[in-house]
Formats: sequence, C-alpha cells, structure tokens
Amino acid sequence: MKTIKGPALFLAQFAGDDAPFNSWDAITKWAADCGYKGVQVPSWDGRLIDLATAAESKDYCETFKGQAAENGVEVTELSTHLQGQLVAVHPAYDEAFDGFAAESVRGNPKARQAWAVDQVKQAISASANMGIGAHATFSGALAWPYIYPWPQRPAGLVETAFDELAARWRPILDHAEENGVDICYEIHPGEDLHDGVTFEMFLERVDNHARCNMLYDPSHYVLQCLDYLDNIDIYKDRIRMFHVKDAEFNPTGRQGVYSGYQSWVDRAGRFRSLGDGQVDFAAVFSKMAANDFDGWAVVEWECCLKHPEDGAREGAQFVSDHIIRVTERAFDDFADGGTDEAANRKMLGIDR
Repeated sequence: MKTIKGPALFLAQFAGDDAPFNSWDAITKWAADCGYKGVQVPSWDGRLIDLATAAESKDYCETFKGQAAENGVEVTELSTHLQGQLVAVHPAYDEAFDGFAAESVRGNPKARQAWAVDQVKQAISASANMGIGAHATFSGALAWPYIYPWPQRPAGLVETAFDELAARWRPILDHAEENGVDICYEIHPGEDLHDGVTFEMFLERVDNHARCNMLYDPSHYVLQCLDYLDNIDIYKDRIRMFHVKDAEFNPTGRQGVYSGYQSWVDRAGRFRSLGDGQVDFAAVFSKMAANDFDGWAVVEWECCLKHPEDGAREGAQFVSDHIIRVTERAFDDFADGGTDEAANRKMLGIDR
C-alpha cells in the first residue's frame, strides 16, 4: 500500500489582488505557513503563473517550482477548470461563460473553443515541463440543459452530445498521452461528466483512453445523493486526483436536490469547510489508502459560512490528521509460525 501525499491546497479560491494572495512568492509562503506541503495551481490566473511561457520553457518551470520549494511547498498539479469548461459550451450558457475566456475571443463561440483547447494543451505541456503527471480540468457540457427530461428528450440527443464532446477532447487526450500526463476530469454537476454513468459514456467514446481519468471530490456526490464510498471502489483504477471538500445535504418539506433557486446559504445542499459537513472522511481516506492512491490530498475550500483563511488553516490540520501512514507489515506478524508448501499441504490433508 501507498501513503497519500499532503496536505495540499487548491489556490483558485484564494488568489486575489491583495497581499499575500497576489503573487506566486507571497501566496506560496502563506500556504506553507498554513501548514500545507503542496499547492494546486489555477493556470488561468496570471498573477500566479505565465501559462504560455510555462508551456514552452523548462527553465521557467524550474524557477517556478524552485521558488515554491524555497517557500516550503511543492507544485502538485496545474488546473484548467475554467478553460476546460469552454471546450464545450451549450449556447444557453454562451454569455455566462464568456467571462472565462480571453477578451479577444469573447462573443465568438468558435474562436473561444479553439482558444480553450489551446489553453488546455498548453497546461498539459507545462505539466510535463514541471515533471507533473496529472492535470485537473472540467469536461464542459453540451447536454446539461437537458438533464431533466421535460419535455421528453428526442431520441439520440444525449448520444450526439457525447459523440461531439468526445471528438473535441480526443486530440487533447492524445496530446496528454504524448506528454505523459493524465487528464483528470472533476466529476461535477454542470458538466456533462457529472457522475459515474456519464463518465463511462464518455470513456467508451474515447476508446477507454489511458489518459482519461477522474478527479474525485466527494462533496459533489453528497449533493447528488450518490454513494461516494462505493464510487471509490468502482473507479479506483481511474481516480488519479483527489479534492478534499466537505458538504451537507439537509432536505426539507420545501426543497431537496434542486434547492429552489436559493443562494448557497439557503440551499438544502451546501459546501462546507472540512469537518463541518457530512462527508465521512475517515472512510474516504481509508478507501483511498486501501486502493493504493498515492496522489495528493488537495483541499478545495468552498464554504458559504466560514471565512476562507480560517477554512484553509483548519483544512491543513484536518487533512494531516486523516492521512493514513500505511503499514509495511501485517498486525499479526508476531504470531507467524513460519511455513512452507509441504506444511501447507499437510495442514490441508493433501498427500495423505
């Protein structure tokens, strides 16, 4: 068995214009001070990383990693959640998602998609330049507006959507293969890959591509009422990344999974800081250890109540307390009497 690495922190929710969150040097020092050993980097945030340069220059990547190491943290992975979202956008969301893209391609869905594909490929190249073997992203969505079938979905609609989604991602997956990097899709509502079934539909269409993998985050399964522990066992061979995020689901007589268009504070399903929700993390970390997951345990802080800096500091200690240093020997080795094949056959009554 292997011991999970961590704790690490996803920096997307913390990067900002105020110190210490406005530069790579300052934010990595802050993360280390909070107790983190690693950081996951939002590749779209120019305050932290120059993605185009990272994709081309190993020297830049060595300097980037070196500064983090000097400040006490390791670069765990890069993320293209925002750019990956733009690989596939249904027209209903064109205006809402335009803000994720460079100004030069806004209002032009085809140019925006091409830009997004290039961004994800750049991040994969940058990951390779940094010696990182896994990359976090979203799949985007074409079928999501039709998630609840009213009016009835016409035959073939979902199949056509997934055929197209696979066609858009296949060149990116092939680029990932060339660079030795796994693409880890965060299985997430709002994405066409939002549960195990949809991941399998996509995986089949990319011919079980070796680089098509999962980012496991139990919080998104709590809010779907999906068995997040069984999910680990089912997809253990495809789970290559782990977001440690808590959530709670408290349905009432007034609202359930869909939460009545309410704000995060008033929803039945809410993201919470670690330890404040309902995820059984003792069981999650046990499953991950038993299944030989040796990646990073990355805190993704999202909470509608607690201050982010408090959530970050508490999260580092929470993960440290839950990581299982796996044993190198069986607990009952003290009672081992020794044996050999002849003794085994004798005990079984064979060869009498």
